[in-house]
Amino acid sequence: MYNRVDRKQALARRHMRIRKAVVGTPQRPRLCVFRSHAHICAQIVDDTVGRTLVSVSTVEPEIRAAVGYGGNTEAAKYAGRVAAQRALDKGISQVVFDRGGNIYHGRVAALAEAAREAGLQF
Repeated sequence: MYNRVDRKQALARRHMRIRKAVVGTPQRPRLCVFRSHAHICAQIVDDTVGRTLVSVSTVEPEIRAAVGYGGNTEAAKYAGRVAAQRALDKGISQVVFDRGGNIYHGRVAALAEAAREAGLQF
């Protein structure tokens, strides 16, 4: 018999390891990403008060109308641009990136790069 890797436990372990080092402050809040099979979500969070400042998801009707299916890199790019625009509208220009235990590849990287191109600094 062999030990099988529990993917959920591995993701949670990676996420907690990242969260030990990545903390959002009022000057530089945390941009955290959640990736499911069919959608991607991002939030900009101030951890000192535990408050979400900006959120974006491919479940939202206006984003869903623009991209259709939310589980591809095009949807992630669009969500990254919208997140950056909403952040800049609230006066947030610098964030620290929290990839949520996922590897920096595919949809997570697409969201981050689109947010950078739209004006967020991290």
